Amino acid sequence: MKNSIITFLCCMVGFFFISCEEAVLGDEQSSTARINFDLLWKDFDEHYAPFDARNVDWDELYEQYSISITSETTNEELWTISTELLENLKDRHINLVDTKNERSFKSGEAVADQAEEEFDLDLVKNKYLEAYQTFDEAGMSFGKIKDKAVGYIYLSEINGEAPGVIDKVIAELKDAEAIIVDIRNNGGGSDRFAHRVAGAFADGEHFIYTVQTKNGPGRDDFDEKKKWFAKPAGPEQFTKPVILLIDRFTLSAAEIFQLNMQAFGHVTTMGDFTGGSHSDVSSFRFLPNGWIYTLAPQLYLMPDGQSLEGIGIAPDEFVKNTKESIDMGNDLVMENAFEYLGEIYGIE
Repeated sequence: MKNSIITFLCCMVGFFFISCEEAVLGDEQSSTARINFDLLWKDFDEHYAPFDARNVDWDELYEQYSISITSETTNEELWTISTELLENLKDRHINLVDTKNERSFKSGEAVADQAEEEFDLDLVKNKYLEAYQTFDEAGMSFGKIKDKAVGYIYLSEINGEAPGVIDKVIAELKDAEAIIVDIRNNGGGSDRFAHRVAGAFADGEHFIYTVQTKNGPGRDDFDEKKKWFAKPAGPEQFTKPVILLIDRFTLSAAEIFQLNMQAFGHVTTMGDFTGGSHSDVSSFRFLPNGWIYTLAPQLYLMPDGQSLEGIGIAPDEFVKNTKESIDMGNDLVMENAFEYLGEIYGIE
């Protein structure tokens, strides 16, 4: 999804991560291509967390790309070199913005673009749902599947000031025999929001991941691991069958929501692998030439110590749409969810 520069900057404020130090550089720095490139590379070297998780040799990449920079390198050429460097990380928490020339770059965009073509919320609404309602303050919509005792909840983002709206939705759908929760094409938002909404489906408390944040310039400089748990929240939990729909555009806090949900015994995840970008986003950082960028300063690890950065979280049931199936008016993932509920639970 390609956003305008203004939209990008506004959205990034919602993902703001307070870092330990300011990245603003003084005016005394000259804006040569070499200075800008070296500052960008060094800041990532000292503050980007998942190099090892993404199996990237950052030193080797410096040698590969810095050789192209000379005293004659233009800003246009530097943009190409820098974006090609950052694309090696394929991390959608990495953004580079050139406000003067009104252009922006997001690492790993191609996979998300494909996933965007493989989902159409209007198709879901018009073909499969009835009695559809939306809570804009929470990016949350819900309804019922036509001719089935199955509820449907769509989260367009994992953000907002009212995660407790989920309690109203659960109250409305409590008589359903099952609920389909859809977080496809969800770019994330707030981990706090993710935990609170997932708590409305919790069947108990479960250890789901640890988080470490970079706290020094060395590659292994991290603070202590902090454990996170999925657990009940709100007055009532829906513990009848739940199908959680995911895709390659499901990332960041949406993946945290999945990690919560898949810990519950009555939840089945279905769709494609998620995007594999779990960290919070850094504060805005600045280069002398005026470019703005962000990076990922955290490392999320599963209970077994594995990182899924760059891999994504696997669904229990792999099934995906194609652009052709969407164009023909068929959401194969939704239809597979119906079949699964019928075959496994006898819910027609």
